[in-house]
Amino acid sequence: MEKPGPQHKAPPSVALDGAAGLDDAVVVALGCNDRGAWSDCREALEAALARFRAEGVDVVARSSWWRSVAWPDPNDPPFLNGVVIVRTEHDPHELMAALGRIEEAFGRQRGAANAPRTLDLDLIAYGRTTGDLDGLILPHPRAAERLFVMGPLAEIAPGWRHPDGETAEGLAGRARIGKDATPLR
Repeated sequence: MEKPGPQHKAPPSVALDGAAGLDDAVVVALGCNDRGAWSDCREALEAALARFRAEGVDVVARSSWWRSVAWPDPNDPPFLNGVVIVRTEHDPHELMAALGRIEEAFGRQRGAANAPRTLDLDLIAYGRTTGDLDGLILPHPRAAERLFVMGPLAEIAPGWRHPDGETAEGLAGRARIGKDATPLR
C-alpha cells in the first residue's frame, strides 16, 4: 500500500477569534543571538519583521519577545525569540525562500548547527499541511519540544493545535528544551 503524500491546502486566511480559525494559521518563529549590525537582538528582530511585507508576508499576530539561554551550548550568547502568525499567498516552499532571503539580508551565515546567528526564521506550521514536502517537513519537527517557540505561540494562540492534538498552551507546559524561556516585559 502506498503511503499518502503530504497534504496541502490553498493559502490560509487566519481568524484568531476561535480555535477553528487557527487550523489555517501560518506560524513563523524568529530568533536572534548575534545582534550583527543592530544595537541589540530586539532591534534586529523588529527590523526583520519590517521586511516581511516586502516579501509578500503580512503579520497578523505577534508574540512578545522571549529571552532564553542559548541551546544546546549555554556558553553562546542568549537568544531572543518570538512567534508570528502570518498571511501570505506563497506556498510553503515559496514562503521558505522568502524567509531565507530575509535571513540572508540580515547576514545569516549557515555553518555549524546551532551556532550563534543574526537571524533565524523557521516555518513552524502552514495551516494543516503535514508531511515531508520535498525536504520541508511540516509542522516543524522539533518546535513542539521548545518552550521558546510554544511559549510565544501560546501567548497569541493558546488554542492552536499541533497535528498530535495538543494545544500550543499544553505543549508550552510540557516543553523540554529552553525551559528557562521567559517573555520580556
